Amino acid sequence: MAQLQTKFTDFSFSENPPVGFHFVVVFYFDGFTLNPLDTHFQKVSGITSEIQTSSFNEGGENLYTHRFPDKVTYNNLSLERGFVPGSPLNTEFNVAMSTLKVRPGNVLVALLDDDGLPVSAWLFWKTYPVKWKISDMDANSNTVVIESMELAYTRIQTLEV
Repeated sequence: MAQLQTKFTDFSFSENPPVGFHFVVVFYFDGFTLNPLDTHFQKVSGITSEIQTSSFNEGGENLYTHRFPDKVTYNNLSLERGFVPGSPLNTEFNVAMSTLKVRPGNVLVALLDDDGLPVSAWLFWKTYPVKWKISDMDANSNTVVIESMELAYTRIQTLEV
């Protein structure tokens, strides 16, 4: 029991859990980052991975089914922000949506602490655009135009910070 207690006391963590509203998104295409305007987003979602399984029924065994890991699947990475006309990221999405020529790049999403230092980060490998949307424009409302972007990717790597 003393060893277990020592392990928990050696683990350092903040008294306050990280907040979900302080983060940054960095795009890497051809080894370069895009414009700093393309790092600020209102919302990031889709950071999900799931192991799919295959079932196998053993002959004569009726109490349970064997389940074996098959492959890892991911949702699309969804990003939302106020519309930024002419940004390099919009240009990348426009080229992909107009010509079906995608240029896969990596995307880093970092959760930040109160001082702006990374607490945790996720690297999305070989991302490419799959959906782009502009919010409704309504003369009767006083809202910011929001653009939504979705990226497919091959895998997520959690980075130790």
